[in-house]
Amino acid sequence: MALVSPRARLPIRSLALLWLGWALIVLGFQAVAPGRFEPQRPDLSTPWTAQETRADSHAGQPYLLGRFLDRQVAWDSEFYLSIALHGYDDPQMRSLAPGSDLGSATLAPHGRQPAWTSLNQAFFPLYPFAMRALAWPLGQLGLEPLAAATLAGVMVSLLGTLGAILAIADLAAEGGEGTEEGLRAAGHMLIWPASFFLAQVYTEGLFLGLSFGALALGRRRRWLWAGLLAALATWTRSTGVLLILPLAWMAWTARGEGARPSLQALAAALAPLAAYLAWRAVWGAGFDFVETHFFGRGMLWLTLSASSWAEAFQRLTSGEPQALAYYLVEIWGVAAGLAAGLLLLRRDPALALYGLAILAVALTSGAAQGMHRYVMSAPALFLVSARLGRSAVFDRLWTLGNTLALAVFALAFSWDFWAG
Repeated sequence: MALVSPRARLPIRSLALLWLGWALIVLGFQAVAPGRFEPQRPDLSTPWTAQETRADSHAGQPYLLGRFLDRQVAWDSEFYLSIALHGYDDPQMRSLAPGSDLGSATLAPHGRQPAWTSLNQAFFPLYPFAMRALAWPLGQLGLEPLAAATLAGVMVSLLGTLGAILAIADLAAEGGEGTEEGLRAAGHMLIWPASFFLAQVYTEGLFLGLSFGALALGRRRRWLWAGLLAALATWTRSTGVLLILPLAWMAWTARGEGARPSLQALAAALAPLAAYLAWRAVWGAGFDFVETHFFGRGMLWLTLSASSWAEAFQRLTSGEPQALAYYLVEIWGVAAGLAAGLLLLRRDPALALYGLAILAVALTSGAAQGMHRYVMSAPALFLVSARLGRSAVFDRLWTLGNTLALAVFALAFSWDFWAG
């Protein structure tokens, strides 16, 4: 992809209005649509969700029981709220006993077992710390602590999403003629089935804003800011370390003829790795223990991943309609992410390889779930669909299909059902 011309002007006003309208629609939909019906519990979409989605499943999880913006809080939201309010050693959070193993974990409140490993250790610090910083002034306005932290989480997510759509539009632009394609890429990002996560107490909005911003700044050779955003993205989610791949590629291709990459470019490329190593020095041991022995996630777990995908396909063909509806979107996420990466590979290998690396990490992490959420981090998904969207027929069908899936998953999340 060519370097964007300095004369190219992003349609910032249009993108900001698109972001604002999307945020109001998604939040409004989650506030109103669940009143139309209530799903029958439990959720049978995966082998393990039945026991987690009964009416009393969250009785011992106080951060999921707030009444303010409760539709934007589910699943991992409790950990971000816990860290934002009370830090990694929150006495109310569950902790994992030494010797616990996947499927046979021993848990107790961290206040009763402070020597055990808090489940908070599995979550990266930047998002909940940003929530904490924003929750303080909100608390001064009279909001009680949990409500202030929840509102702060949604606001951080939405602000990150605004940065993400500006960055993806910039990446999609070609010279001074990419305005429409940039708007299309931003719009396609906002209707992806997992895009509702961008307005929840989840890391997606902040991570996309930082990672896409780093890539857009790297494309413009603004290495200092690109490296800073890449480091912050790495402190938001583990896959941020993969930004070393596209930034290193950009640094190498931006060098002068016969010259080495500049020191600034090299520093930007290495910033996510440095940030990752710094994080591991503080939280790495606890993260590994909780991820592997409680959440069942790891790096390149090929055997367990193969077993998980075999189980997923078995459920897909079991005749259970909830499993069918869920896993079809999972498979669609994998297929779309892979196809987009391969289609972009020749035109923009830096961004294509980054997206393919994210998909490879997700597919071999040990659990066959959340693929439609993880591939959202790959800019190729939206850059390729925006280019294909030059066809009015493709654009309308893509919009219709993704929007319908988005509505279903947003409703599921609003009812505390599994949504990836």
